[in-house]
Amino acid sequence: MPPNTVIVGSLNSVEGKIVDVPTHQAIDEKIRIAAEDPARSKEVVPAEITAAAPQYDGEEPKKDGDGEDVIIITGADAAKHLLPLRDDHEPVLTARSIFLATVLSAFQAVMYQIYMFKPTTITISGTFIVLISYFVGKAWAAFLPRGDRLEARWRAKGGQGKIPKYISLISFFNHGPWNLKEHAICSITATSASQAAPSIQVFAAQDLFYDLPLSATTVILSTISIGLFGYGLCGIIRPIVVWHVDAVYWSVLPTIKTLQGLHWQDVKNSKPLRFFWYSFIGMFAYEWLPAYIWPWLNSVSIPCLASMHATGDKAAVLTNIFGGSINNEGLGLFTVSLDWQYITSFQTSLPLKLQAHQAAGFFFCFIAMIGIYYTNAWDAMSQPFMSTRLRTEDGSAYPITKVFSGGVLDQEAFATYGIPSLAGSFAYAMFMANAAIGALVAHCILFWGGDVVRSYKSARQGRYDDLHHAHMAKHYKETPWWWYVIVLVVSFVLGLVVVVKENVTLSAWAYVVALILGTIIAPFSTLLYSRYGNGIATNNLSKMLGGLLVPERPIGNMYFAAWSHNVINDCVQLCQDLKMGEYLKIPPRIMFLTQIYGTILGGFINYAVMISIVNGNRELLADSDGNSSWSGATMQSYNTNATSWALAKYLYRAGGKYEMVPIGIGIGAGIVVVHRVFAYFVPKIRNFSTSEINFPQFIQYAGYIPYNQSQTCVLFSWVIGGFYVQYYLRNYRPRIFKDYMYLVTGAFDGASLSVLFILSFAVFGAGGPSIPFPTWWGNNADGNYDLCPTAE
Repeated sequence: MPPNTVIVGSLNSVEGKIVDVPTHQAIDEKIRIAAEDPARSKEVVPAEITAAAPQYDGEEPKKDGDGEDVIIITGADAAKHLLPLRDDHEPVLTARSIFLATVLSAFQAVMYQIYMFKPTTITISGTFIVLISYFVGKAWAAFLPRGDRLEARWRAKGGQGKIPKYISLISFFNHGPWNLKEHAICSITATSASQAAPSIQVFAAQDLFYDLPLSATTVILSTISIGLFGYGLCGIIRPIVVWHVDAVYWSVLPTIKTLQGLHWQDVKNSKPLRFFWYSFIGMFAYEWLPAYIWPWLNSVSIPCLASMHATGDKAAVLTNIFGGSINNEGLGLFTVSLDWQYITSFQTSLPLKLQAHQAAGFFFCFIAMIGIYYTNAWDAMSQPFMSTRLRTEDGSAYPITKVFSGGVLDQEAFATYGIPSLAGSFAYAMFMANAAIGALVAHCILFWGGDVVRSYKSARQGRYDDLHHAHMAKHYKETPWWWYVIVLVVSFVLGLVVVVKENVTLSAWAYVVALILGTIIAPFSTLLYSRYGNGIATNNLSKMLGGLLVPERPIGNMYFAAWSHNVINDCVQLCQDLKMGEYLKIPPRIMFLTQIYGTILGGFINYAVMISIVNGNRELLADSDGNSSWSGATMQSYNTNATSWALAKYLYRAGGKYEMVPIGIGIGAGIVVVHRVFAYFVPKIRNFSTSEINFPQFIQYAGYIPYNQSQTCVLFSWVIGGFYVQYYLRNYRPRIFKDYMYLVTGAFDGASLSVLFILSFAVFGAGGPSIPFPTWWGNNADGNYDLCPTAE
């Protein structure tokens, strides 16, 4: 910085350096006045101050060490160099923000529910809702009478003192410009409402596969109870999963950067924002092709094209290895997806260390699945290569509805049809899922236990390493702990009413055990998710204990898992929203109220949407692999898992075919213990810290495909996109990574999901009869979309 340069601003007590103070909504850059230029120092600052153009618009780089070229690696890097501390102290909880939050909560809950029944279950980016709420909010502020303008006119005419009541009334509904914090509240409330979607799995599976009445009371009260209990836990563990500097929640960064870009930049002066809109328009025009007209673009496979005329056993082997366009087709080796709806910014935003664990895990999973099937482990060759359903010994579908009459095991039918079998790949996936859970608990205790203790101590003393939370603690009242305790009590009572009054085949004492399990595991799962951007699926642990406590009752097993695993899932997601609120400087008490409101609202909305989809596509969802529009694979997998655990004493007993599945928990924990000992004696190999190896993540992805991602055509695109962004752009183009990456991928999310929303209601059957696109080679609806051969 040149001498004699004066920075107009103030001392930031958090960072300990001079930063700008936004006294006007357009101020976003430091203003320098050179003392040696008297003429310039006397210039009058204009009433409208235009934000300085980004560096890519040709401006000289800043010289005060603001980190333009810093490579973002750690949570501290992201907090200091990627996410600004700016806080304009704007109104948050306004009439229009509450109204729009309600409408958009319903909208996003519908979208999440739709994707529960899509061929690939994906993480829907919040950018979609961000864009919709941006346009609606801007239109509201622009086209309705505005209080600040009316007051300005009134005062210009000589008005003094208290403003007239009509101006106050208009200000109540439309006080001024649509601001960042109102916009953020809409997005966060909508996200809270959508968290009920995973809990709805229980009720969808009950409705699809069992002859047991399902009441609205059961669904709504259960969903609200699960969501609120997760939120109560979220409040208790805030010091380690929200206030901690390494608790970044990487996958939410595209949404945050999009929000800030839309409000702090303008298209005319901001090249990144212009690229945002270019990207949005381009993706909106393109997404119609892979989503509806040309599904082959979602599974571009050269090996499949080369072998499309193969027959017999050769065709079966080739499809097992290279196929992947529909669920359970094959491994999708060397297949590339060009459909962004399945790639998403979630994948490209995950940190490099997770990208590496994911790629290594997928590679291991490919080898393991091929080895298990072709060596006939678990009698795998008597079953399909990949399947998420229970099977008989000869490979046909197991008659679940006949064996479980009214949700309870029928011993006579069970004796007739025998013990069910699993596809070898699915049994392997369940074993690895259990191993990942054991590894999760062991890793958090052995590697991060000391950090957790230090975090609680520093929170008690009021010391925070995260600059953003330090700012929040200084300027806003924190939500009291006892508020969250009340939420826990209320949610417990609601759930108890359901298990006592409704026929859910779950006893009250088993309900209590389920909540205790969720309470114990939630901190571990959330801790890992907050630091890596993705967590470990804990539903296998829930179902295993449920199978022991509620034997021979798959529906009771599902409800047990809902009040344990789904509580954990809701805790993770609500903690992520709390962190998003800190990055966007939303007062904590307003965050509390809006998240509670969204959770309750979501219970009602998700029930209505689930009933509509299930009733309209029942046969397709229950008894087939689905099509390119709808698939019951998620529900089938969920039901298979619950049913198999309900038969735990038959399937997983000592000496049985699948006895290794529950033992996986101990094996996973043992691997981490060995790793901890190794890391103690060998802390580094050259410049690589051995503590950076995360076995919970590796083990999860090493068994990920059969259970979590049976539509495999997207896997290579995930890996390619993730490494391109997180390795190449982050390390070699850091300014592009910082200024453009999150905005562009957020635009892709918003555009692709806009197209999918239109298609879902126009032609995919969400709002009426399904209208398939005519069959042609790019839409091979009568076979595999990637044109892999079908064995005859």
